[in-house]
Amino acid sequence: MVFIFTAISCSKDFLEPQPTSAVSEEGYFKTDEELESGILNMYDGIQGTNDRSTSSNHSIQYEFYVTEMRTDNTRGKGAVDSDADQAQFVNYNIRATNGIVADYYRSMYNIIYRANVVLDNLGVASDANRARFEGEAKFVRAYAYFNLVRLYGDVPLVDKVIAPLDTEISYTRIESSIIYDFIEEDLLSAVANLGDGYKNRASKAAAEALLAKVYLTIGEYSQAQTLCESIMKPARGFSLESNFKDVFYNEGNDEVIFAVGYEPDLIKDSQGFSSEWLNAVGYTAGVNYVTKEMRDAFDQYGGDRTLYSIRQDVIQPSEYQVAKYIPNGDENLGIAPIASDPRLAGNDWIVLRYADVLLMHVEAILAGAEATTSSNAIASFQEVRNRAGITTTVATITKEDLLNERRVELAFENQRFFDLLRLGEAQNVLSAYATENGYNFTSTTLLLPIPSSEINLSKGLLEQNPGY
Repeated sequence: MVFIFTAISCSKDFLEPQPTSAVSEEGYFKTDEELESGILNMYDGIQGTNDRSTSSNHSIQYEFYVTEMRTDNTRGKGAVDSDADQAQFVNYNIRATNGIVADYYRSMYNIIYRANVVLDNLGVASDANRARFEGEAKFVRAYAYFNLVRLYGDVPLVDKVIAPLDTEISYTRIESSIIYDFIEEDLLSAVANLGDGYKNRASKAAAEALLAKVYLTIGEYSQAQTLCESIMKPARGFSLESNFKDVFYNEGNDEVIFAVGYEPDLIKDSQGFSSEWLNAVGYTAGVNYVTKEMRDAFDQYGGDRTLYSIRQDVIQPSEYQVAKYIPNGDENLGIAPIASDPRLAGNDWIVLRYADVLLMHVEAILAGAEATTSSNAIASFQEVRNRAGITTTVATITKEDLLNERRVELAFENQRFFDLLRLGEAQNVLSAYATENGYNFTSTTLLLPIPSSEINLSKGLLEQNPGY
């Protein structure tokens, strides 16, 4: 991918970053080819900056901090009583000055800006491509807002390119229900305007899957079920990989619905987070160690998935590491190195995959109840378990069963925190986990703080979340 506009992560301009080249978006887009460059720029925004020496937006390069490390799945390597940004996620003592919290917030709005640039310039698109351009931009914008509203709560709603001094739009928090309505509208448009075919770009299936997760989040279960069943039709071409390892090392496979593409050994197009999870490999190695609670879950429910999800750390044998994306390879597991420098890894990051859809299908049928005996739900549930070598047929699926299955199937894919929230178990599970480990969990910790840097820039317009 190429960068057309590179964001400057400073002051009031985070919603409208200034281009570092001589090319400005104003007056630049005149042809389909030029608008296509704007489309690619959106995905570059999601890809994030794999350069820890800069203050640029790191996007999903930092996502595991604000999601996975706030759960009972993983923890950091350092002392939990440290004031360091990383440690704050583990001990639930997150501060409004946390640089990672600010980076992720800024990154999502940078992605929204890039999508708005495309949407504001649709008038130059040809009739043949206008619908696709609109669908891709609205999918990307919805993706960013869905992350923001789940992590930060009420957030500013920016639906167009705005002037840098337009502080009322930039800093006025909008009620979450309105944000969800906006996300739904964008994704419905994406579903209508897109076809299937892409894996590293938006598609109809990706929009349907993301919208299904939105509907589950707001309790619209029948709509979620319909969308999942649309994706599950054989004609759509999606299926589980027979070997769990191939989901992550055979890129572009039939299980992938949407993944962020990376290329190895290129600082601007690679990812470094998977190396950070491995001791003595990354920039800050060992920051995403597997908890004892997660290891116990794999022992009980993991089946064939365990071998390709966690592995013992040879340097610190008492610790286990995340092993879904191993950039430096593992000869014992038949995994080749992904890059000559593991800090410049080329592993694609999967955002949506078919196993997730099957388990969302179960959740939609469960519809907020504690259990279901639906044969349709059992069929989807069993399909995922069968692939893992767990062939014992169930007669009833409880909410706890679903959470356990999602936990081991989608481990370290930044889903656990959102699953606990959506299924109403975050308070119970994380409170018990924190108590057991001496952490400082409170109910207010379920929302991240609005970055203090943005509150300062807003001159009082932005209000902070409770507890911060």
